[in-house]
Amino acid sequence: MNSCYWLTVAICLSLLACEERVDEPASRAAAPAPTPSEAPTAKPPPAPPAPSAAPIDPALLEPDQAKAKAPAKFKVKFSTTKGDILVEVTRAWAPVGADRFYNLVKLGFFTDIAFFRVVPDFVVQFGIHGNPKVSKVWKNASIKDDKKSKHSNQKGTLTFAKNGPDTRTTQLFFNYKDNPRLDDMGFPPIGKVTEGIKVVEAINQEYGEKPEQAMIEHSGNSYLRDIFGRLDYIKSATLVK
Repeated sequence: MNSCYWLTVAICLSLLACEERVDEPASRAAAPAPTPSEAPTAKPPPAPPAPSAAPIDPALLEPDQAKAKAPAKFKVKFSTTKGDILVEVTRAWAPVGADRFYNLVKLGFFTDIAFFRVVPDFVVQFGIHGNPKVSKVWKNASIKDDKKSKHSNQKGTLTFAKNGPDTRTTQLFFNYKDNPRLDDMGFPPIGKVTEGIKVVEAINQEYGEKPEQAMIEHSGNSYLRDIFGRLDYIKSATLVK
């Protein structure tokens, strides 16, 4: 589809958009993160072709059934287009968030999922499903906030994004650096990268914050691959011993 089509859809959806995100603290407002135009000019190679569409697992369409309690600790391997990332989750840090993440991984939710928002020296965000039918049913499947954690948003921690109290759903971010200001803003981390931090740092940053969440929810990965062809993706996320 051409860019005019996507622009028209984006304008229509922009009035309805309510994005989950983590923003720079107010004290950083005078020094915003670099824009995509300030990124290195060298372009990474195009992303691999999209995998063949697979039937949707019916369980992915029933978020109300995803209620399993996570183990006290568990590990998840993200296989990405840049390499593997191993995360260890500690349930005690944020039990509600850890349970949601555990269920999403068990369901295979993080398959062909784009790293759609990159703010250099801050965070890289992901978690909108590439199939609009799936993202639609999870959009309002929010969970309650966890209490403030004793564990800070240090470099390499994994944390849920949100747009207000009790609005966490499926979107998460990796911290590119220590972001302690987020601790008092309701963003408790659920785990931390134990292997592959260089992979996190290598995720393509050229598109910055240009991909629109409302457009991803509406049109899925077809929108991203048409307009932002060199984004990096999570190929799969699996529980490991």
